[in-house]
Amino acid sequence: MIKPEIVSILQNKIKRITMNDSTNILVGPITLPVNLDGETVTFKWYSWLKATEEDLFPSDSQEATAALISRLSSLNLAAGQQSSVLVYGDFEGSDEALIRMHSICHTGDIFGSKRCDCGFQLHQSMKMIVDNGSGALFYLANHEGRGIGLFSKAMAYILQEEGYDTVEANLELGFADDVRNYEDAISVLQHLRQKPVTLITNNPKKMDALRTAGMNTVKRVPLWGDVSSFNEKYLRTKVARSGHLEVVKDTDFLENIKIV
Repeated sequence: MIKPEIVSILQNKIKRITMNDSTNILVGPITLPVNLDGETVTFKWYSWLKATEEDLFPSDSQEATAALISRLSSLNLAAGQQSSVLVYGDFEGSDEALIRMHSICHTGDIFGSKRCDCGFQLHQSMKMIVDNGSGALFYLANHEGRGIGLFSKAMAYILQEEGYDTVEANLELGFADDVRNYEDAISVLQHLRQKPVTLITNNPKKMDALRTAGMNTVKRVPLWGDVSSFNEKYLRTKVARSGHLEVVKDTDFLENIKIV
């Protein structure tokens, strides 16, 4: 039996976002002080869960919240991945807001791998959002390796060590170059903000996904950096084969950045 006080505490922090054929359960906001380059910056943190049983989570009622709590221990959520979003400032009401749709990178974000630029992009976009005064960083947990998963990414890395580029490795393992989907993240974004946003990205596919969903995305801010001999081929492949936009039009961006 779920205690009424537990349901009461959580009730106002749980929202259901209904899409065409599914529902996302959004939990938050939660105050999250973050160490950002030695300075403590306070964000608001949310996480969401895709509900696959519509009859179990039909509304924002107390009964639905109690049903969700009662099932948590049996859902085995630790075996999967759930996405989340860090929100800074007056994200709902500010005229200018930066957003980053960041795909999880276990090796780059956690271990600081130099084979990619993901860890740099994660922390740099957080700083850009804070400097801007408002924004949100969406951390997309099912996007590892452009959506192929961590184990498959490890096998792709082995192929890359034998000379295959990132696109070729994914294709040889039976995947498309990029199988990521942004629908769930966009539904949460639209719940949190209706005004235009500026997207931090080099990937035009992310811009297209937002616009297709009806989100008012009018600007893009590029994010290149942390280039080294370890990730030079990876970054070139992003531009040459995955369609990522260069820093300077019609110029190979790597020629303008010192390889260290």
